[in-house]
Amino acid sequence: MAQQHGENLRQAMDTLRAHKLRSFLTVFGVVLGVSVIMLVAALITGFDQQVQESIKQYGADTAFVSRFDQGPHNGRRPKDERERKPLTLEDGQAIKELCPAVKDLTVFINWWEQQHSVRTKDGEVTAIDFRGVQPNFGQVYANAATLAGRFISEGDDLHREKVVMLGENAAPVLFPNGSAVGKDVMIDGSTFRVIGIVEKPKGMFGQDDEDRRVLIPYSTFRKIYPGAYEHNIRFQAYPNLLDQAVDQATEVLRRRRNVPYNGKNTFSIQTSQQIVDEFHSILGMVALATFVLSGIGLLIGGVGVMNIMLVSVTERTREIGIRKAIGAKSGDITWQFLLEAMALTGVGGVLALVLVNGLVLLVRVGLKWPGSVPVWAAATGIVVSVCVGLVFGVWPAMKAAKLDPVEALRYE
Repeated sequence: MAQQHGENLRQAMDTLRAHKLRSFLTVFGVVLGVSVIMLVAALITGFDQQVQESIKQYGADTAFVSRFDQGPHNGRRPKDERERKPLTLEDGQAIKELCPAVKDLTVFINWWEQQHSVRTKDGEVTAIDFRGVQPNFGQVYANAATLAGRFISEGDDLHREKVVMLGENAAPVLFPNGSAVGKDVMIDGSTFRVIGIVEKPKGMFGQDDEDRRVLIPYSTFRKIYPGAYEHNIRFQAYPNLLDQAVDQATEVLRRRRNVPYNGKNTFSIQTSQQIVDEFHSILGMVALATFVLSGIGLLIGGVGVMNIMLVSVTERTREIGIRKAIGAKSGDITWQFLLEAMALTGVGGVLALVLVNGLVLLVRVGLKWPGSVPVWAAATGIVVSVCVGLVFGVWPAMKAAKLDPVEALRYE
């Protein structure tokens, strides 16, 4: 039986080689459908690695507290959310003092209503991520590692020193001819001394995803921008106590903000795992929609395979009659055409794998992106392509097997 199948497979491959253009056009839909499956799997895997890596940069067992609800939203925020009172420095201090599960906490402030810029005589950076931070910002935020110089100290914050740390991408623009540490910059018209460079978080990718962070001491920010009010809090829990820390912080903030017993929180606390879960939910919906589209492509490709196989049966009617006349059984004829259809779509799956790997390689080189086609996606794509040939090759194979040998030999 294995020998017969091997012979049938060789005949199928000979037929494909004899009709190269027709075979390629036949499996074009299959190539597109399978390519989409593999490409989406590669993109999802790559983006998941990126997000996981980015989330790790925020630090283990950490949570972010804001007055606004986190996550994606469309258009303007709801009125009740916009009217929430801002968080305060005292809110952060209360969480740190009253929550036993909280190991460390940092508060930072920004003024998002005003556009900020930093410049020197050699360059300028606009649309900066400008914050006033506490000295422990670098410990709680694992993505604020010091690349050069030093971090903001307790003394800097206590004495409201006009010192600044620049993001890794901002420093070369302002000081293209050397190190920025120890030199002066102008931020919104005020002079600051650069004391350090913040390392760009790992996991950031793309040409536009630059580290434009500009960090100054919290007290200095409050002195220069007395109208600033937007505080955010990040706290780090003791190992394996993040859920307890979130519950404790929620209780403290609800009391401080006078939230009624059955009232909705007027703040949000989001953990790194929640961010990952939300991202996976979005990816799941995108993948589902894409797989539906690829299924349509596979259906079209399968119908094309069936039509071409029916044409092949008609063209080879006399050949089928000769084979039956010399002893070939209906099962042999069935397997001959089934294997031909499976080989046809299987080759399409291999072409799709080569095509997608080439595209992924270009993206990896161009964007320094870690994605790749997962083994399971490659295997699934090949299996799906072969199954398309199996399903849509049944009718032509059965039609060929049912031909009467006498009538088939008379066919011209």
